[in-house]
Amino acid sequence: MTPTESSENYLETILMLSEKKPVVRSVDVANETGFRKSSISIAMKNLRENGYITISPEGYISLTEKGLELASMIYERHKVLSAWFIHLGVDPKIAVEDACKIEHDLSAESFAAIKKYINENT
Repeated sequence: MTPTESSENYLETILMLSEKKPVVRSVDVANETGFRKSSISIAMKNLRENGYITISPEGYISLTEKGLELASMIYERHKVLSAWFIHLGVDPKIAVEDACKIEHDLSAESFAAIKKYINENT
């Protein structure tokens, strides 16, 4: 399965929450995203079935190696693009929103070129 933008967003959210909390549960993902618990439950089931997460008997969500790799890639893009847009003078709220839109569709080659440019020119 090729991950969808929403799957990538859920994985990124799980990664961000895991950096702040000792355990991540579906309710945490629902609170962070603003989606209904029933929608999150379906999404978590799909992520689990596709090997991106595991869910313990207690309901704790963990990223698998495959899930962590994808979540880390998306999260890095988000952070780099947001910071770059802010550096360029874009309002922080808009910078974050635009980064969210771009991070999923940007090719690895283009992202590497952007990172290289930023590293050489900032």
